[in-house]
Amino acid sequence: MNLDTSIAGLLHGLTVAIEPINLLICFAGVVLGTLVGVLPGVGPVVTISLLLPVTFGMAPVTALIMLAGIYYGAQYGGSTTAILLKLPGETAAVMTTLDGNQLARKGRAGAALGMSAIASFIAGTIGTLAVVFFAPALSSIALDFGPAENVALMVLGLVAAVMIAQGSPLAALAMLLVGILLGTFGTDISTGVARFHFGVPELRDGINFVVVAMGIYGFGEIAYNLETQVKQEKVSAAAIKHIYPTRDDFRRSWKAILRGSFIGSFIGFLPGLGTAASSFAAYTVEKRVSKHPELFGTGVIEGVAAPEAANNSAAQTNFIPLLTLGLPSGAIMALMAGAMMIHGVVPGPAVMTTRPELFWGLIASMFVGNIMLLFLNLNLIRIWVKVLEIPYRVLFPTVMLLCAIGVYSLNNSTTDIVLAALFGVLGYVFIKLRLEPAPLLMGFVLGPMLEENFRRAMTLARGDATVFMSRPISGGLLLATLLVVILATVLPLLRRRSPSIPLAD
Repeated sequence: MNLDTSIAGLLHGLTVAIEPINLLICFAGVVLGTLVGVLPGVGPVVTISLLLPVTFGMAPVTALIMLAGIYYGAQYGGSTTAILLKLPGETAAVMTTLDGNQLARKGRAGAALGMSAIASFIAGTIGTLAVVFFAPALSSIALDFGPAENVALMVLGLVAAVMIAQGSPLAALAMLLVGILLGTFGTDISTGVARFHFGVPELRDGINFVVVAMGIYGFGEIAYNLETQVKQEKVSAAAIKHIYPTRDDFRRSWKAILRGSFIGSFIGFLPGLGTAASSFAAYTVEKRVSKHPELFGTGVIEGVAAPEAANNSAAQTNFIPLLTLGLPSGAIMALMAGAMMIHGVVPGPAVMTTRPELFWGLIASMFVGNIMLLFLNLNLIRIWVKVLEIPYRVLFPTVMLLCAIGVYSLNNSTTDIVLAALFGVLGYVFIKLRLEPAPLLMGFVLGPMLEENFRRAMTLARGDATVFMSRPISGGLLLATLLVVILATVLPLLRRRSPSIPLAD
């Protein structure tokens, strides 16, 4: 696919994105995303899980525009509490706390917040351009994939998710297998046999994706936040002055913004890595290339610009594996994949050819959403600060109530609420045991697709399992999977055996 085709597709997408209903929904999504990014304990995963039932009455492209706006909007909002309270509203904003909060203590909170918004806008635009030019090319290659190649690709993605997950790889593997097992609940579409229904009629249709997501990320996370009794600090909106950074701030930061944007765009493209990894990498690189690395952590403006640029560009390019390969790169992309399937859209390379209005409309909406976010975060900072005054004892139970209403609205079934509550307990246990739920969710989403493609491949090969290695693409992907496993196993052993060598900052 050449450049002209990409530009033509983007222009078509803009006509979809600027439709009044899509503009309104995009604005609602980015505002809500910024809000949940500002509020510690209520992240985009919880919010997207909560709002999945709300999207049922929307057109698929409208629903995805809203959910995507929540995701990349949260990257903007997460920096607000990171800078003002040293409390990242989003995981990706952890690195922003290091210099952002120090700038706030020096009376430069406004400049730090302004630089965060501007860096996020530039990086978000660069990341979206990367999606425009790289996603179609990768999608055209993926169109040559058959069932065997799809199986190998999904195995690579699932294994990468296990290896990159925090904590023990064995625990992550167990979570993945549990997710795949949960995905087999319900009636087998090939044989018509009901599996794992335990005599419950509602389970014959399987477990709804929304129930699993909302239970683990909605009920589980909120219950944990209620238990921990997070200390709620106060900040005065009057203390924030001079929102726009100075000319010297821009002089010191423009290279950091560009470096962070390209680092985030690359890392966001890789399945399994997320916005947090990109912000950490960008901050580390910026510290290495700086002439005064000892000043990092004491309040330098480039220490805010680099990680904020990286996490926002990564938030955009995270959509590339999903839209082109049908491969979620993390928990939020798994939620997006679930939302697409709820609306009858199978994520993967066929989306661009069969649903071009959805593919290009979603990408074009990112440009529109980033412009909206720049305006919101430069002009409404004091309003977001006011939001921080909402008591957690009121906020968290309200979110749980909304979760329960959303689950019940799926099928007007109390069984769904009971299942969500059970998954909520499971999510709470996962947090207490420091187990990352993302592999479970990815297994739940990809498991049925993996089973279906495996059956097709074996049917076409007449039961010959060597088809997965004899076909060049699938064989190469399986070898890449083996390489990922070897590297993930060997590298930690080498680190343990090698003597520790102090590195100069």
